[in-house]
Amino acid sequence: MGYVNKPFAIAGQTVDKIPGFTETCTKAMNGVVGLVNDASQWSVRPSAILKELSEISRRDITQLEQVQLLDLQTIDRAIGWLDTKYEGIALVEGAAAGGTAVINPLVALAAIPADMVALLAMNLRAIGEYGSYCGFDMSSQEERLFSLNILALASSTTDGGKQAALSHLVKIAQEVAKKKTWEQLEKSVFVQAVLSIAKALSINLTKAKLANVIPIAGAAISGGFNAYYTDKVCKAAFYLYRERLLAIKSDAQAIEVTVAPARSDVWSAEESGG
Repeated sequence: MGYVNKPFAIAGQTVDKIPGFTETCTKAMNGVVGLVNDASQWSVRPSAILKELSEISRRDITQLEQVQLLDLQTIDRAIGWLDTKYEGIALVEGAAAGGTAVINPLVALAAIPADMVALLAMNLRAIGEYGSYCGFDMSSQEERLFSLNILALASSTTDGGKQAALSHLVKIAQEVAKKKTWEQLEKSVFVQAVLSIAKALSINLTKAKLANVIPIAGAAISGGFNAYYTDKVCKAAFYLYRERLLAIKSDAQAIEVTVAPARSDVWSAEESGG
């Protein structure tokens, strides 16, 4: 993945030369990430997913908690080609946004924030579907944070950034798997946690999306990046939720701990900069 990420990282270095652009995009994203996450998870229809699981398993599955009674093979059949669906949508949306470079590179530059919001909304909905297929309540506070951390993991271009995201994912996964009562964060702390993740997301994605402004090639590059990013998100969600489901079905130790769990749900300044 390092070789694939490198061109985006190199291209992104140029964005820092545009006065105030990264800061403007970061502030814009900080303000909408929480709302986009809520709206995306709200758009997921657990009832339709439970109905599909019932038809495939030939069992009456009416509650998300019942999903853990199913085997992974059944759940995998229900998930099917979910990643392909979202990658196709991401490709078309990204190509449309990047295509504005044909009109004027400045138009493409101005379209980047809207393109990023659309990309995040699409991927958060994809994560919501993966989580629901595995029996997790995506409307809960812990799952909303977990989904944002999956985005942060997929967005990270450095080992430090990936480790930071993984540490937060491990923290939430272990606490839920151990059936530990999730201590509801105060609203101010929850907002702070969301904003800290949003900062990491916006910095990395803004730099990667700079290639949108290249005339003619902008559509291909933007569409390709959106599909590539969505593929990373879907793969991460697929394996992380399956791992968590196994941990609930068997033992919390089923969660592979490659990094130490984070101590806080709020990303530190060092982590956000990764």
